[in-house]
Amino acid sequence: MSIQEQIRQTLQEAFAPLHLEVHNESHLHSRGSDSHFKVVLVSEQFAGLRLVQRQQRVYGALGELMPQFHALAQHTYSPEEWAARGVAPESPTCLGGSKHDLA
Repeated sequence: MSIQEQIRQTLQEAFAPLHLEVHNESHLHSRGSDSHFKVVLVSEQFAGLRLVQRQQRVYGALGELMPQFHALAQHTYSPEEWAARGVAPESPTCLGGSKHDLA
């Protein structure tokens, strides 16, 4: 199973989301495949939580998977927030700076 699918399955089990997207955005970066992911996660569990609390819960759920990739962009919403917004922001273009880049 790919890292992307492992992330999806883990978040599905941990949050019972109303909406879940897991995008592999590694092609936008210079670190190779399966290194950068974007998650859009809508769950009742996020209602009343601050952004940092939501991120901590996502990181906690992913636990052992975290060392297997470099970056995770999180867009976490309560159902009410998602109903009002309906879309997550686009990811910015990578500006480089990887220690893996050749000088």
